[in-house]
Parts: sequence; structure tokens; C-alpha cells
Amino acid sequence: QVQLVESGGGSVQTGGSLRLSCVASAFRGRNCMGWFRQAPGKEREGVASIHSDRSTSYADSVKGRFTISTDNAKNTLYLQMNSLKPTDTAIYYCALEPWVQYCSGGFTYWGQGTQVTVSS
Repeated sequence: QVQLVESGGGSVQTGGSLRLSCVASAFRGRNCMGWFRQAPGKEREGVASIHSDRSTSYADSVKGRFTISTDNAKNTLYLQMNSLKPTDTAIYYCALEPWVQYCSGGFTYWGQGTQVTVSS
């Protein structure tokens, strides 16, 4: 069992920045980690993912503004969010899928989420 705990959410104005963190109780070999978000009244959507081999993927809506990264020594996943827009307002969740050769979109372990609010 892997526990994931997010932090770093908050309220910022348009154009501001936030860095989300997700501490995993353990990384499991070759794994995929990702960030998702869910805005009120909308379905959850993928934001970014990163594999142990450092390959990354981003949703078109965040490309050039968000950066996903990991610190394996700290078992921590990050999401640096710059140039934030009101449309980025959502609950952000981190997720982990252990023992995979590549990120395929499926995740077994999920965090509880952290709220990000961007005001105009």
C-alpha cells in the first residue's frame, strides 16, 4: 500500500505561481506519477505525468506553464504552476502507478487532493 499526501495548494491571482508537492510513502521501482484536477461540475482531467525514466507528458492546456518533476531521494512529486489562470481553479490530485514500463493513464494510488483557486 502506498499513501500519497499533497500540499501546496492555495489562492492566488491570475498570473501567479504555486508549487504543489506530493509525498509518497514509497516509490515502487519503475513507476508513473501524475497530477490530475477536477473543477466544480467537471470531470477529472489529467494535467501531467512523469515516468521513472524522466519522460513527461502534459495536457495541452498547461503546456509551457506547468512543470512536473520528482525528487526520488525525498519520494516527492512536484507540480510547478506558473502563469495561473482562473480556469486552473480545481482540486489537484496526485497519483502513482507502480511497476510500469511507461505511463498509460491508469493509476492505482491517489492522494486526497489540494485546492487551487485562481482569482481574476
